[in-house]
Parts: sequence; structure tokens; C-alpha cells
Amino acid sequence: MPRVLLVDDDVELTEMLSLYLTREGFLVHAMHDGESGSAEAVRGSYAIVVLDIMMPRMSGIETLRRIRASSQVPVLMLTARGENVDRIVGLDMGADDYVPKPCTPGELAARIRAILRRTEMREATSAHATARILHAGQLALWPGSRRALWCGQQLELTGTEFSLLEVLARHAGQLVSKDNISQQAFGKPLARFDRRIDVHISSIRQKLGARPDGQSWIQSVRGRGYQLLEE
Repeated sequence: MPRVLLVDDDVELTEMLSLYLTREGFLVHAMHDGESGSAEAVRGSYAIVVLDIMMPRMSGIETLRRIRASSQVPVLMLTARGENVDRIVGLDMGADDYVPKPCTPGELAARIRAILRRTEMREATSAHATARILHAGQLALWPGSRRALWCGQQLELTGTEFSLLEVLARHAGQLVSKDNISQQAFGKPLARFDRRIDVHISSIRQKLGARPDGQSWIQSVRGRGYQLLEE
């Protein structure tokens, strides 16, 4: 049974979601504040963390920052409908997906399963391709172990960032449409107005730094997609 950690100060909501997810075959544990939630996420062996952004004392954003400091456990953010800024910040910091509140328990369960399927696929690939290396210019990726080197130095990437960079590296020097990136990295078509790819690409650009000519290693063509340059 996949273990799910719910972190939300709304006790009534977490009780309702816990009941539904339990019926759907998940083992659920709930925490009601960011400090204890972040500690539990790092300490416990959870398949995924469902984290509310709007919490008193310690926000979901700060909670996510603490989790990402020492863990790459998948994180699904619960965001107030229309709160685009918090949503983008959460994705930029390594959240895997988000669900606007109020949401139905069925939608939440479906999003959780989608993230877990992607995680399982990565782990299955790891069992067969740990030693396989993908090269693109100064970039070296080990898809099986999710390890990356940039100019010979360890490159720290979130799970989502690695998936996106891997797609671009496999097509280095070629323009890849955002829809194709979404299909290959997330296993689903790009939703209308979905800016997750743009947000994560921006973070990857910062980590790679600038080319000698001052330009980015990842070029964009407005309305079409992205291209990773090899030199």
C-alpha cells in the first residue's frame, strides 16, 4: 500500500481525504502544521507528500523548502484557486504537481496515482540502466540513478528538472515542442495555460549558468519549444 503523508491545518479536510484515500488503497498519515510535517516527510518512508500551501506559522512553501533540503520524495501541492504566484514558486522549488482547492477526493487520488506511476517508471528504468550515460556537450546524465554532471561538477536537480533536462539532452541541438516535452517527461499532453515546463526550465537555466557569449544553454522559440545547445 503506497504511504501518503497529508500536511494541512484543515483537520476536517484531512479526515475526509484520509478516509477516501484509504478506501482507494493508500495508507494515509496526516500532520497539521508545516514544522512537524516537514520532519515527518524526511523521517518517514512515504511514497508521496500532499502539502497545503496556506498554513499558519510555517507556510507550505517553507515546508517544501525544508523537505527538499534533504529529500526528493514526490510532493503534490494543494493551492488556493487562482494563487498563481505561490503555485509557480512551489514548482520552482521542486514540487512535482499541484491541485487547486477546493478539489474532489477523486481528482486528488488520480493526481497521486499519476505521480506514483512516473516514479515507478523511473525506478524500473533504474534497475536496467544505472550504468548507461547520456552525453550532451558538457552535460552527462545517468538516467537510471538520476545523477547529473555539468562541466565535471555535480548538478543538483529536482526529479522534475532531471526529467525535463533528460528529454532535452536526448534531442540536443534540436527544437523540442513543449507538448512533446510534456509527453516524454510527464507522460501526458500539455494542458492549456500550464506553465510548469517554463518554470522548471527557468530553474535549470540558472543552475547551468550562461554560455561564454552570455546566452542561455537552453534556447527558447516563443510558442514552439526549447532546445539544448551542445557547444
